[in-house]
Amino acid sequence: MKKVFKILGIVVAVIAVVIIGGLVYFNASYPKVDPPKDIKIEATAERLSRGEYLANHVAVCIDCHSEREWTKFAGPIKPGTKGSGGEVFDENMGFPGMVVTKNLTPANLSSWTDGEILRAVTCGVTKDNKALFPMMPYMNYSNFMEEDAYSVVAYIRSLQPQEKEIPETDLNFPLNLLVKTMPLKSYTPAKEIDKSNPAEYGKYLVTIASCSECHTQSNKGEPLPGMYLAGGQTFNFPAGVVSSANITPDAVTGIGNWTKEDFLNRFRFYNSEEAQNVPVNLEKDFNTPMPWLMYSGMTDEDLGAIYEYLRTIKPVNNSVNRFVPHQAN
Repeated sequence: MKKVFKILGIVVAVIAVVIIGGLVYFNASYPKVDPPKDIKIEATAERLSRGEYLANHVAVCIDCHSEREWTKFAGPIKPGTKGSGGEVFDENMGFPGMVVTKNLTPANLSSWTDGEILRAVTCGVTKDNKALFPMMPYMNYSNFMEEDAYSVVAYIRSLQPQEKEIPETDLNFPLNLLVKTMPLKSYTPAKEIDKSNPAEYGKYLVTIASCSECHTQSNKGEPLPGMYLAGGQTFNFPAGVVSSANITPDAVTGIGNWTKEDFLNRFRFYNSEEAQNVPVNLEKDFNTPMPWLMYSGMTDEDLGAIYEYLRTIKPVNNSVNRFVPHQAN
């Protein structure tokens, strides 16, 4: 019997060594990304202006990387927190663990090179090669045209420094390991797009705005086939479950009957001080993760291009119940 226990002990020890060795190899091998580019991005007036526009109104980096006031409709940014991070997404909201947004201001990124910031934005790894959870939509940002990507980096550099203690993201097993395999190896800029083709430019804007992340239903992070932009992705709020809208050109359940002016007016409505200060009862009222207040700052040209692109995609008949109060479940 002693011999049996000795053999079992050896087997367990060997298995433990193999597992530990495998984990060491895995952690040393992933994420598999190229070194950051050796670049210095000049912060021209044009780049700062374009970067501010993209980061606040199209790619809306500042949307997640600031504190939000959820006692108001669409969660306007709390004054003095722009880019400072610290928003928490946890299991109460349906996340697999706890995801905390990073501080983008120079108080945190001053030691990063421009190449390291660019790589984080477009490939999904930090300065010290830690994988970012893909709620940070680097897979979409990897489609940035080079000058747009450079403009975002230049703008991030210009943010007011803000010191803030932020806890680390803590993902559940096995996602804490799988996330290391997700970053992209390198960033290849998208080809320059001719704005005279509004549908093509609109597709670019929809991509870097990550519209599909919220408006396409997914299962374990994988988009459901045939449901591109058909809505129905759910978000758990204190008052109930909110579902994203169908923005395909389906005439019955989508926006097929909207004119371009209807579409523009839907966004313009939120570009006022009154619309940005609508009080919401956290426990009772409908609210939305849709950053209307930021997207409302898009130009009519860009919103019009998005509309033209949406008219080209496949209509999907998918009726969405936008809000189900918790007490009704």
